[in-house]
Amino acid sequence: MSFASVLVLNGPNLNLLGTREPAIYGVETLDDVAKLCRDAGERLGLAVDFCQSNAEHQLIDWLHAARTKVDGIVINPAAYTHTSVAIADALSAIGKPVVEVHISNVHRREAFRHHSYVSAVADAIIVGCGTQGYIFALERMATILKNRAAK
Repeated sequence: MSFASVLVLNGPNLNLLGTREPAIYGVETLDDVAKLCRDAGERLGLAVDFCQSNAEHQLIDWLHAARTKVDGIVINPAAYTHTSVAIADALSAIGKPVVEVHISNVHRREAFRHHSYVSAVADAIIVGCGTQGYIFALERMATILKNRAAK
């Protein structure tokens, strides 16, 4: 039984997981990641809604819709991490806890990947743990939500 609901949101090019640069992103597909998240959610008592889009406006629309429907957001904004003030603003505006996740260690990559607009509004950041990072992000979200409910 779920005690909370979480939106797991994925940005551009993550639909290519499994075939896009497997040396960096691994061989698991986005469907594999969705299953990992749903299984982890079930174990943690979280109802997981899992979405991906290459379109910035779609991600923002989903965030706006989530405002009254979910308790927390786990987001891998992908390339929008480094460019989208709009996504950071949407996350801030909805007032839900946010855990930012990245499959690769962005700090060991190109310099432009070292800055994240999302990190400024995130409650936690998971980087460089492969797709296992999504599980860590959901575990952290479950803790955040349980702590808030206990207050």
